[in-house]
Amino acid sequence: MFRGKRCTILAVIAVACLGLILLSTASIAADKGESTMGRIKRTGVLRVAGLVGEEPYFLKTGEWSGFCIVMARDLAKDLGAKLEIVESTWGNSVLDLQANKIDISFALNPTPQRRQVIDFSDPLFNNSFIIVTRKGFKADTWDELNNPKARIAVDIGSSHEAITRKNAPNATITGYKTRDEAILAVQSNKADCFVATVFLGLTALKKNPNLGNFIIPKPVATVPVSAGVRQEDDKQFRDFCGKWAEKNNKSGKIREWIVQALGIMGISSSDVPGEVQF
Repeated sequence: MFRGKRCTILAVIAVACLGLILLSTASIAADKGESTMGRIKRTGVLRVAGLVGEEPYFLKTGEWSGFCIVMARDLAKDLGAKLEIVESTWGNSVLDLQANKIDISFALNPTPQRRQVIDFSDPLFNNSFIIVTRKGFKADTWDELNNPKARIAVDIGSSHEAITRKNAPNATITGYKTRDEAILAVQSNKADCFVATVFLGLTALKKNPNLGNFIIPKPVATVPVSAGVRQEDDKQFRDFCGKWAEKNNKSGKIREWIVQALGIMGISSSDVPGEVQF
């Protein structure tokens, strides 16, 4: 009788273990072949990249805010999903998409290099690039910056770095891990200027009034900005994001979200130079 009970118990344990193995295997297989839209529908969660220190795009003060977070929350609402924010950087967000750590990364410039490894939504808005200088330094054109004497700080892996290397390849360009480090390089006279977008430049000057000039080098470098998504055969999620972007762009909602985020930083729409159209 004891042997019979023992065999029964062992059989139950074996079946339970087999069940767990099968469930685990099925879960791994499903995750490997599952589309982004399929995973969102299954889990009810939209995972978005959150970038620390990138105001007004992203702001983390206990809770996340910034106009990219507002966009992400609105997209999650349209998907009927909860929002999960995964901390990342401009450079790492592309890698995080490839590794399936996030579903979407807002405010990425769709460069040819990035298009090789990830997909993009329709444009969200346009970004113009500026320089913020140390006191005493001035350059009104990219040609003036395009020489070894011009020391330019950029944050590694960002569109700021790409636009600088394209327009001023002969400058002395130093890459820093974060934008804050690039700003510090200018403040400490290790660099003459840092390159950023208009919104980031305005925010940096608001936070660091001891910086020098805010300059839009001519010709004005303007690029479309989109949301990056994982490259996959199933295009449902990419197409959904594209239609969402088109709808909110045409309605003026995206511009409204940007202006509101700038206002929180103490920057009014009148502070944005007239030649900048977003």
